Amino acid sequence: MASPAAARSPASSAASPMQRLSTFKNPSTATPTPTSAANASSALDSLASDPIFSAFLSPSFSSTSFSSAALSSGSPASTAEKLHHAIRLLENQLRSEVLSRHHELLSQLSSLHHAEHALSTLRSALSSLQSSVRRLRSELSDPHRAIAAKTAQLSNLHRTTELLQHSVRALRLSKKLRDLMAAEPEKLDLAKAAQLHSEILSLCDEYDLTGIDVVEEELAWVRESGDRLRNEAMKVLERGMEGLNQAEVGTGLQVFYNLGELKVTVEQVINKYKGMGAKSVSVALDMKAISGSGGSGFGPGGIRGAGTPQIGAGAKAREALWQRLGNCMDQLHSIAVAVWHLQRVLSKKRDPFTHVLLLDEVIQEGDPMLTDRVWEAIAKAFASQMKSAFTASSFVKEIFTMGYPKLYSMIENLLERISRDTDVKGVLPAINSSGKEQIVSAVEIFQTAFLGHCLSRLSDLVNSVFPMSSRGSVPSKEQISRIISRIQEEIEAVQVDARLTLLVLREIGKVLLLLAERVEYQISTGPESRQVSGPATPAQLKNFTLCQHLQDVHSRISSMLKGMPSIAADVLSASLGAICGVACDSVTSLFQAMLDRLESCILQIHDQNFGVLGMDAAMDNNASPYMEELQKCILHFRSEFLSRLLPSRTTTAPGTENICTRLVQSMASRVLVFFIRHASLVRPLSESGKLRMARDMAELELAVGQNLFPVEQLGAPYRALRAFRPLIFLETSQLASSPLLQDLPPNVILHHLYTRGPEELQSPLQRNKLTPLQYSLWLDSQGEDQIWKGIKATLDDYAANVRSRGDKEFSPVYPLMLQLGSSLTEKIQASSRS
Repeated sequence: MASPAAARSPASSAASPMQRLSTFKNPSTATPTPTSAANASSALDSLASDPIFSAFLSPSFSSTSFSSAALSSGSPASTAEKLHHAIRLLENQLRSEVLSRHHELLSQLSSLHHAEHALSTLRSALSSLQSSVRRLRSELSDPHRAIAAKTAQLSNLHRTTELLQHSVRALRLSKKLRDLMAAEPEKLDLAKAAQLHSEILSLCDEYDLTGIDVVEEELAWVRESGDRLRNEAMKVLERGMEGLNQAEVGTGLQVFYNLGELKVTVEQVINKYKGMGAKSVSVALDMKAISGSGGSGFGPGGIRGAGTPQIGAGAKAREALWQRLGNCMDQLHSIAVAVWHLQRVLSKKRDPFTHVLLLDEVIQEGDPMLTDRVWEAIAKAFASQMKSAFTASSFVKEIFTMGYPKLYSMIENLLERISRDTDVKGVLPAINSSGKEQIVSAVEIFQTAFLGHCLSRLSDLVNSVFPMSSRGSVPSKEQISRIISRIQEEIEAVQVDARLTLLVLREIGKVLLLLAERVEYQISTGPESRQVSGPATPAQLKNFTLCQHLQDVHSRISSMLKGMPSIAADVLSASLGAICGVACDSVTSLFQAMLDRLESCILQIHDQNFGVLGMDAAMDNNASPYMEELQKCILHFRSEFLSRLLPSRTTTAPGTENICTRLVQSMASRVLVFFIRHASLVRPLSESGKLRMARDMAELELAVGQNLFPVEQLGAPYRALRAFRPLIFLETSQLASSPLLQDLPPNVILHHLYTRGPEELQSPLQRNKLTPLQYSLWLDSQGEDQIWKGIKATLDDYAANVRSRGDKEFSPVYPLMLQLGSSLTEKIQASSRS
């Protein structure tokens, strides 16, 4: 069948085998006729839609299941008939398909023949290629084996040469190291030896020289020399740290840097000093060792329970404890300075070859400094031991509590020594402020206990002097002196340290407040304490004593504070103010009663007739009755009350002022001011009346100066009294330009001018129909501007009355009062604003 096909397809026979193979793989597709395609489609569709034959199209068709179903259906013959019919239908369909595609099938058969021919040609070509490859392999295998052998030999030669070179270099370096190590210990260059040692080990590790006998022998000696170098370098480093020798410390550090062990070595040194500090603190507070060193001989350790020495061994144990603590402070100082010295050298020294700062090799960014690490460990150990001593040993607790100033002084001395010895420009100090706070806060439990004992001792003393159960008892001067002496002792015990002094002063302030409270509870406040007509009553004498006691406390404690910083006075200012306030309260009611009595005597000036004319009145040298009564009252107050309150002028130091002195000064100033005010209100005032008033002012000045307070020291009230006396004798026309006006209050001048004016020019006292006492109380409550408004109203009324009568002339006093009132009040307002 192949030849007819080839005859019918000459083009195909002329094609190459590969082309024929391609034709076989991609045959041309014959297009069936429409009629045959339609018939085939209809026949297949009928089979696909048939319920029996559609099962044959399913991928999961099972002949056994189909046969069983046909037999069980009850009509197997009918099913068999249908199957035969379907088979015949499919055979007819296949026959028609073959006939319709006859030419296409013949073409496919020709393509298969050509493909077979192409495959046979390809097989022969492949066989030829394989034989060529085998021939080439046999020709190249021998040269390749020779080249591989030579290459391996060359590599081994290079490796051997490198090993020999590095071995020789290692042996040479080892010989140099031997020569260095053979030198005397004093002349041994440790840094160079360490550098050689490190190079030898690095060379052996980098090029794997292990297994070479001669190198192995040298390595054993090199490692031994390394141990010797470490020991010698550590000795030099420790000797330099102890002696603060920068050269020795630098040499030791350089050796370990060359060995590649700088960071590890510094860590070991720091840990060593941490342990030394903790051990030093622990040994210092070891009660068994303390009691044993005291030589008590009372059994093992010489102590009883709770860390208390045996009876009779307390003094020696106390002395031993302070001695051990002092030694501990010396050791902590040495440790801190040594570590700081190590850190200082690390921060300055650089490797001479790489110029790397040694500190950067030890401390990374963000890590704490060496001194901070050591001091933090020491502070933690110190705080732990102190807390343990406070809770576990009553003996140590008592010693450190009662002797806290000494304990704190030792700590302050330690911190000061460390700061002083490590104060080098450009170098961080060994301890910063937070480090100092750490060590100080470790003994705060003893500080709290010490301050509590201080407060308890002083409070118990105050409570014993002023018992709550007995209100009527008055302590003696010796008892008050004992309180003051105890306060002075507490201050002197801590005055070496400013911080501790302030803390003790705060506790003393609490005691002073307690003292003020107890004295206030003892003060008598009944009518007997305020009477001024008779001799001093027992209640007044009691108050006088209490006041003097408080004055003594105030003055002596104030004198203690004079040599201290101003902040010390600030701490006790509130407490001393309370003392002063209670002292004033004990006699304030009496002073107010005395002042009221003196003011009532002065008010009687308005009952006198200062408008009398004639020579008899002018020649009368006797004082006015009200002034005589005022003098009697002042003398009575002086003899009965003030003589018991005021200190003796012979025993009082110049410039010293106590509480009662200030009260008397205030009372004397008030008497002068009150007299001047009401003297200016006297109306009418004749020439003889002026002489009489001048005598009264002289008598007043004499009585106040001799029995109350030196008038020269009263300031403005005294200057006003001295100015008012010549003022009343001046002509009205001279008043405006008189310098005396500068020393007088404006209202006094204006009130006096009423006496020079007509009767229809009424004073505010007359206009408002007030009593002198009522008007005086109003003046006390008003300022100069309000007083001027009241005076101005009377002047306006006077001017209105004059105008209503049709008069065109005013009294010379009227324009003068307007002028003086406006100018004086403006000056006062300007001075108050400035």
